[in-house]
Amino acid sequence: MTFQVCLDIGGTFTDCLVASETGEVSIFKAPTTPGEFHRGFIDALYEAAKGFELEPRDFIARIDLALHGSTVSTNALVERRVAKTGLILNEGHQDILVLREGPRKRAFEWRLDYPDPYIPRGRTRTVRGRINSRGEEIFPLSEDDIRDALQDFRRIGIEAIAVGLLWSVANPAHELAVRDHIHAAWPEIPITLSHEINPMMREYKRIIAAAIDASISPIIKAYVQDLEQALAQEGFAGKLLLANCLGGMMPVADMLRKPIYSVMSGPTLAPMAALALSEEPDIIVGDMGGTTFDVSALRNHQLIVTPDSMIHQDSLGIPKVDVRSVGAGGGSIAMVDEGGFLHVGPRSAGARPGPACYGLGGTEATVTDANVVLGLIDPHYFLGGRMVLRRDLAEAAIARIAAQMNTSLEQAAHAIYTTSNHNMVTAIEEITIREGLNPRDSYFVCGGGGTAAHIAEMADILGLKRYMIPRFTAGLSAFGGLISDIRWEQNGVLQTDGAQFDLAGVNALLRRLRDAGEDFLASAQIPSERRSFEYAVMGRYEYQSWEIEVPVNLREGELTPADIPMLLEGFHQMHERIYSIRADADLIEFTAWKVRAKGHRLRQNAWRDFTITQQDGEPRAKGSRAVYLHEEGGSVQLPIYDAPSLGAGARLAGPCILEAPTFTAVLKRGNDAAVDLHGNVHVTVASLSSVEAQR
Repeated sequence: MTFQVCLDIGGTFTDCLVASETGEVSIFKAPTTPGEFHRGFIDALYEAAKGFELEPRDFIARIDLALHGSTVSTNALVERRVAKTGLILNEGHQDILVLREGPRKRAFEWRLDYPDPYIPRGRTRTVRGRINSRGEEIFPLSEDDIRDALQDFRRIGIEAIAVGLLWSVANPAHELAVRDHIHAAWPEIPITLSHEINPMMREYKRIIAAAIDASISPIIKAYVQDLEQALAQEGFAGKLLLANCLGGMMPVADMLRKPIYSVMSGPTLAPMAALALSEEPDIIVGDMGGTTFDVSALRNHQLIVTPDSMIHQDSLGIPKVDVRSVGAGGGSIAMVDEGGFLHVGPRSAGARPGPACYGLGGTEATVTDANVVLGLIDPHYFLGGRMVLRRDLAEAAIARIAAQMNTSLEQAAHAIYTTSNHNMVTAIEEITIREGLNPRDSYFVCGGGGTAAHIAEMADILGLKRYMIPRFTAGLSAFGGLISDIRWEQNGVLQTDGAQFDLAGVNALLRRLRDAGEDFLASAQIPSERRSFEYAVMGRYEYQSWEIEVPVNLREGELTPADIPMLLEGFHQMHERIYSIRADADLIEFTAWKVRAKGHRLRQNAWRDFTITQQDGEPRAKGSRAVYLHEEGGSVQLPIYDAPSLGAGARLAGPCILEAPTFTAVLKRGNDAAVDLHGNVHVTVASLSSVEAQR
């Protein structure tokens, strides 16, 4: 028997999902090893080998495909531990990364300092030479300026170089010439050209993408080398694919060419899982891990791709699946400020030392400690009993918060619990209400080991009517990677409008982009029958500053005159959905066109063929324990149900606890749950009036 595996490295645990040839999927976890992430990767494979009762080397040798979502580049950017990067710009335009796009601040934030540029001015050099918007050379490129810049870069110890020249998307000759000069004089230095990494008109986003890509290139290269070496030493001879921020996978060689696509790659896999698990049109995905709560959404059963992701005060530059993160994970630390107000996060205990209850040296109160004190988590059944938590240490940590708040132990724990919930609700509202989605009309899919313990209260706050707790909720991102496609995206600049639409030019550009997508899928060894393509355009009303993305339907392989009215109407509808207005009389401008190539892997949908057995009779509780529920007035004795033993068709009514080795779910009064054929739990939330009638 051979296996396919996906490993997702989180802030606290590394999740490993294993799919067998029959489609059966199993989940395993191992502690994350900060600083040596490849060790946690191998540790998780060892846990999986143990689960299949195989020797580690034998199990790893049977893996024909390993998929991996990483936070290495994200962590490097967040912590600013990146390579020392030099930046080459046009003469007179040294401050592109300083000025950005004129970011607007809130009305009363007049004391804010202007943020520092991603690449300091001391590491930015300019060269004479200029190309205009038509691609015509106005002034020739100065080779002397390039030589002077390289001398300075060598002197100050630059480790990577980014090049961003004006209108390189219209004519890349000057950027290519700069690279040729650098390669001739300094062949070992990594170089990123802006027109290759992010071909778009807006110079800031094009150049910030180049700067970020160059700065993480040596880090990703070193990490991938360490990982491949560690896998080879364990006998791995299969294929390795890496997750990208587009919600799919890329071959290693392609990721090394464009490492910026590894940023936030792990969290983008959770909406891919939701896409497969539910046919609902509008879906919210919440993934609560050890460090952060990541939230994303599907609109009309489509991924939402944003061009405006931020890292600190800088745009990422490239488009990515829209995932927002807040510091509201299980390891988020609670503290009381001088005014007596409770705060939870964003600081986290992480994997080391972890929450106090882990017994690894942590002493500060965290969300996980609060959940242990409230009785939501059974200390003796954490990770199925493989890791026993210390309730006494959790109580000691929460007691310090209780003393500062002058309240009881359980009330302090509940305050931490509910504050964390409200932090997550705020993140959900950012990606739904402010983006044209109504949470009350959306379906919620739980991800991460902690969300199921918190979703019941969050559902009441948001007005959710239904939500799902997937069978592999604790490894939702890893499950998304296990079933995801190989994905690639490229865009091209061509400005036209609805009045004088350049049909021939647009079709020529789309054909060129599709040919590039075909080449990518061919290099990834995807046969033609398993290839598909999606198209989109960036558009705006005339005089608007910013574009929105609109899907493009190519029925005949190219746009026809009959498609143009539908394209215009599609823009009006999308604009109305996002901003609540449409202006039918206004001219629509289109600025950039996108092609997304997808390669469908063998066995990626085999999980659909594996179903659990039907439930025989009424579910029986395996025991009970005291759980603090604020809405019930305090601690109540709740029945505990074992999730893995429930069959398809099983039904539960809250209040009760549903637990598995990797997650605990709290069902409140008015929550009715049903198990489907794949072991996923679907919960219906009764109205508040119905709940009151039950009391």
